[in-house]
Amino acid sequence: MYDKGLAERLKDIMGSMLEMEPNYMMGGFGYLMNGNMCVGVWGDQLIIRIGIEAAQSIADEPFVKPMDITGRPMRGWAMILPQGLGEDDQLQRYVDMAIFFCAGLPPKPAKTKTKKS
Repeated sequence: MYDKGLAERLKDIMGSMLEMEPNYMMGGFGYLMNGNMCVGVWGDQLIIRIGIEAAQSIADEPFVKPMDITGRPMRGWAMILPQGLGEDDQLQRYVDMAIFFCAGLPPKPAKTKTKKS
């Protein structure tokens, strides 16, 4: 289950962006940007895809930790604890970092459904 309040705050930011697509997966909620996972909510934490350098640059900040939802940290991602998201400008900062990084990724082709015979 994910924090619906944090998801609503995220929707307020991302909802009007045409290149963003809401996505529900693995018990969480997030946004794809041009087919690439960009930002989301996992439990009560914000997950952001910001690249290896940016993730390293914020790693020592309070309330930031490596993204690890499987027992194996994902490089280039970070998790932000709820204590670091109390103000809208804090949430906006992390979302902006993710958008900036993901805007430079090549778009993923749209998945097509195939019929089984």
